[in-house]
Amino acid sequence: MIDMSLIATVYVVDDEISVCDSLETLLGSLNMKVISFSSAEAFLYHYKPTENACLILDVMMPTLNGLELQTIMEERDISLPVIFISGHSGIPEAAKAFRAGAIQFLEKPFDYDLLIKSIDEALKKSKTHQKEFIDKRKASLLVDQLTDRERQVLLLITQGNSNKDIARQMNISTRTVEAHRFHIKDKTQARSLAELTTLVIHANLG
Repeated sequence: MIDMSLIATVYVVDDEISVCDSLETLLGSLNMKVISFSSAEAFLYHYKPTENACLILDVMMPTLNGLELQTIMEERDISLPVIFISGHSGIPEAAKAFRAGAIQFLEKPFDYDLLIKSIDEALKKSKTHQKEFIDKRKASLLVDQLTDRERQVLLLITQGNSNKDIARQMNISTRTVEAHRFHIKDKTQARSLAELTTLVIHANLG
């Protein structure tokens, strides 16, 4: 049974309209929001990364197939949990999908109970991804407020350098380093080395 606290959006990408209709009816009966597309291209155009969601994706489609879409999503850093469905695929396709992080690989006609269980797992994973996305976006916005010099100082701080070490490496005075540290903490609201380090990691700085 789906955890009702995880109800979000389930995207369905399948060129078979009957499959899309069937999934919309099934998942709609569980009070889930379902958005279906007949092509991978249409999905990429409409997808919003801030949503808590998962993707039910057909493997074999014209133009851009499911495995190719999965590769594009990985290249674009779209961490949307994927449940593959297919009517005519083999072990190689399933293995490739799982290596790329797919939640489940179901053959048509698929077991609806297993599908629901897979969606529940996918939405739990998506909720974690969504928090990570928000944290990274917030960190990036905070770091964007810093000057280039302040970013340099921030990196050196998180690498464990003292004010004297930073002053020597940047060829500036210790007092200037202290001023930079003050502005960094003021702009980012970080109050400890741990918070500054987390900020650097989330902002992918350096």
